[in-house]
Amino acid sequence: MGGGMEYNKNKWIEEWGAARENLEHNFRWSRRNLAIVGIFGIAVPVLIYKGIVKEFHLHDDEW
Repeated sequence: MGGGMEYNKNKWIEEWGAARENLEHNFRWSRRNLAIVGIFGIAVPVLIYKGIVKEFHLHDDEW
């Protein structure tokens, strides 16, 4: 039916896929990881929230 559809596996893509599947087993906390979580998980959302609230207060007539 669908013959002649063979393909060659790409070594690097297969390694990358295997690494993604096992990420939770190979992950280790480090200073760099903590810094990234602190910046993008805490600081950026807080700054975005504060910016939005400030913008609302600037345009609020009753405030």
